[in-house]
Amino acid sequence: MKLSKAQYDEIAQFLGHVQPTRQSLRKLKEKFPRYLNGVMKNAAAPVLLDLANEVDFAPSLMARIVLEKFLQEKEQAIPSKTLISSMLRDPSQIPDGVLANQVYQCTVNDCCYGPLVDCIKHAIGHEHEVLLREMLLEKNLSFIAEDQLRAKGYDKTPDFILEVPVAVEGHIIHWIESKASFGDESSHQAHLQDQFWSYWNRFGPGLVIYWYGFIEELDCHRERGILLKDCFPTDIVTLRHSMAQR
Repeated sequence: MKLSKAQYDEIAQFLGHVQPTRQSLRKLKEKFPRYLNGVMKNAAAPVLLDLANEVDFAPSLMARIVLEKFLQEKEQAIPSKTLISSMLRDPSQIPDGVLANQVYQCTVNDCCYGPLVDCIKHAIGHEHEVLLREMLLEKNLSFIAEDQLRAKGYDKTPDFILEVPVAVEGHIIHWIESKASFGDESSHQAHLQDQFWSYWNRFGPGLVIYWYGFIEELDCHRERGILLKDCFPTDIVTLRHSMAQR
């Protein structure tokens, strides 16, 4: 599904008023003493989760802030991001049973952020990469997958490089990237800078599939060599097909 920028802006503006949204940390700091009082009264109560919902703050981000502060005071040193992320994924590592339970309640009840959401996103991303692989095989297109490229020493690589380029809507395609997400302005610009232009410099023009749609105005780099689609193209022209028509 493609959306115009006006349509996307209307939806984004509406979602901005739907909980949970994030506000400034000033309000969070004012509420923090209530967490300490709450867990002293009932350690099993979802105090931290309730507090996050009350101030419209993502529960996993609330848990990260509290956990970081706890570790900093306990160890008298700033904890590493790796350590905090590991404890958020596995709260049993947290050296305080009450806080571990509070963090766990936050992470499993957060639908936008946190380790559980990251696992879901990773699984969906992998599912669509498998789907794309099956479609390439069905079309008898020869390709090199990302894991094979990394084994050869490449660092930034698209999901699939076509060993024989194809044409899609009149544009030559050397590689295909699968994105199991919606392509909004912010994420797409980040992908362009961090990934797509690097692929273009190294492998030539390519195709990005945003399986959940994108803002149609973002598909503005076709002539420069980056094509956007919201599904696997049905009008692929292969070299073999082109030669057969001559």
